[in-house]
Amino acid sequence: MKISIFSAFYPFRGGIAQFSALLYRSLNKKNEVNAFTFKRQYPDFLFPGQTQFVTDKDKADKIPAKRILDSINPITFLSAGTILKKEKSDLYISNYWMTFFGPSLGIIARKLKNNTKQISILHNVVPHEKRFFDKVFTKFFLKHTDGFVVMSDAVLNDLISLKPTAKYIRIDHPVYNHFGEKIEQESALKELNLLPKKKTLLFFGLIRDYKGLDLLIESMNYLDESYQLIIAGEVYGSFEKYQLLINNSSAKERIFLFNKYISDDEVSEFFSAADVCILPYKSATQSGITAISNHFTLPIIATDVGGLKETINHLNTGLIVTEPKVELLTISIQNYFLHNYKSEFSINIALENKNKSWDNFTDKLIEFSKTL
Repeated sequence: MKISIFSAFYPFRGGIAQFSALLYRSLNKKNEVNAFTFKRQYPDFLFPGQTQFVTDKDKADKIPAKRILDSINPITFLSAGTILKKEKSDLYISNYWMTFFGPSLGIIARKLKNNTKQISILHNVVPHEKRFFDKVFTKFFLKHTDGFVVMSDAVLNDLISLKPTAKYIRIDHPVYNHFGEKIEQESALKELNLLPKKKTLLFFGLIRDYKGLDLLIESMNYLDESYQLIIAGEVYGSFEKYQLLINNSSAKERIFLFNKYISDDEVSEFFSAADVCILPYKSATQSGITAISNHFTLPIIATDVGGLKETINHLNTGLIVTEPKVELLTISIQNYFLHNYKSEFSINIALENKNKSWDNFTDKLIEFSKTL
């Protein structure tokens, strides 16, 4: 089968680019796959991080993607559609994660309609931080796409709310497997200059308001000196309010901050050093962090928001906190260590991982495409 994929690819970095690279590699085993990406993904003033691009420090999969779309130049919306139409692919796959791309990806989809089967992998439908144009832009995109892959019930519900007749398949998020192997915890702690023999909590990934880092920092006030917290990730926006919480915390000497983009070859150290990954989100659809944590068989404690609980089997592979509240989060963290859940949960995660391979994901996607 001849397949075209449009998404973020190298030289862009981040979770979607990583997801897309693994998707490409899996599909390319049995199909002829061509990758396409942005000339410009975001204008600089809309991107709150340090850089959108892979740096010399990053270990990136250099997918040979053709750069055809400028997200703020409507002329390229049409020209990109023309380029993809000329491919005459059997299947066109897009990744959709931000309503800002609704117009550009929607115009491409409309250009391909009736010529090529189209599937979009939906990472988000309704964004966490809502804007007035979200519904209009997303509806336009959904209207012109034939079928959808969703990886959580939360995203599925959002899809159906905007397009009740949508054809879709629900597939679990595959496990990220490109971050290397787990290393000895003692070695990882030493590499990161962390305290030895502590109960180590990990908050990992982009720092945004909806992710509830403030709740986790506050919970450290109620955890004794046997606990330490790693905060590893680049902030989108201002870190000032979090820094104030850390400065005023009774546990500030046990909170270790790595406020930067974590490159692929650094990821293993953080997940190997930790005893548990914490997702104290105030809202969510799904999180790619769960796929990373699963790869390292590291259990997760997460709040019961969006689709997080769908990837975490309570009391089997992790713990679910009923509400995003400091006291409830603190109790769950204490219970996790009181019952020594890490070893048991890690074994269970390893068993579940066998069904979450990229090849399994892409096989199901291809079978679904044949029904459209």
